[in-house]
Amino acid sequence: MIALIKKTMIWIFGILIIFIALATSTGFWMSAPKYNGPESDHFNGKKFINPGNVEAKGFKEVLKWSLNREPGAWEPNLDAPYIYEKTNSVEKDKMALTFVNHSTFLIQTASLNILTDPVWSERTSPVSFAGPKRMRPPGIRFEDLPDIDIVLISHNHYDHLDVNTLKRLQETFAPTFVAPLGVKAQIDQEIGGECIEMDWWDEIPVKDLPIACVPAQHFSGRGISDRDATLWAGYVIVSDWGNVYFAGDTGYGNFFKEIARQYPPKLSLLPIGAYLPKWFMSPIHTSPEDAVQIHLDMESPKSIGIHYGTFPLADDGQHEPIHDLKSARAKHGVPEDAFMVLKEGETTYF
Repeated sequence: MIALIKKTMIWIFGILIIFIALATSTGFWMSAPKYNGPESDHFNGKKFINPGNVEAKGFKEVLKWSLNREPGAWEPNLDAPYIYEKTNSVEKDKMALTFVNHSTFLIQTASLNILTDPVWSERTSPVSFAGPKRMRPPGIRFEDLPDIDIVLISHNHYDHLDVNTLKRLQETFAPTFVAPLGVKAQIDQEIGGECIEMDWWDEIPVKDLPIACVPAQHFSGRGISDRDATLWAGYVIVSDWGNVYFAGDTGYGNFFKEIARQYPPKLSLLPIGAYLPKWFMSPIHTSPEDAVQIHLDMESPKSIGIHYGTFPLADDGQHEPIHDLKSARAKHGVPEDAFMVLKEGETTYF
């Protein structure tokens, strides 16, 4: 009997070792190329650093959250009707904005068509059979997109850099990709095409349209060996219509005021989802109330919510960000038409 127990324990231990080895090797395989460049006030030679040295939670906190999750309700509705009406281009002193899903918007101005963090995949995951699953369809069918000229990528997380979608965009439109430091290497390896790499506070004309890369408070990584090895960022589209600020993925910080000083926004796209539990998410994701405070800090005439309602990434439920945004607007005296949300496929013309 003792011999059988020993054999069983050895078998279990062997399986555990194999599982750990496979998980580790897979984690290294998934890791993105690392940035290699000069040190700066936000790069120490090995990893990038948030404004104010704010750090995302580590493995211990991830484990604590995973074991004590209280996720809100999500209901898939993949049969939602498409309401998008295609517009091929918009003149340079005008702007049209269409919400696709999550952090994906179609921005049309200066006769150019721009996508932010495009995701058309079913899951935001390194594998097709597991990971956060789509709960609502993209607001624009991929085949209904106008010719895409520019793609802005805020960082390399799977819900913002979707390789399958970027490959389709490259094959169909061959746009110019714009990415933060270090992300170009992955684009070159897996996607191909033209990619412009930017650091915080760079401003570069892309197809004659000035685009500025600005700070965000987040982190990066696609595997286990590339944590913070590439940069994360927001962008400002400096158009004749006015400055359009896309925050990307970020927690709340004082740097928003500096962005507004250098690039006063006429329109801000601010994240309102994946914020619960607050103790875990607040360093890297803004709550609806945080987003309203950013709206006020930046004196943004109009803001629109992003990063909610498509993929269950945290413990807030599918409709919780919209309800909490309404409460935050009321608390801070912000009118609904000053900070709104759009339906998937809904276009607002300016």
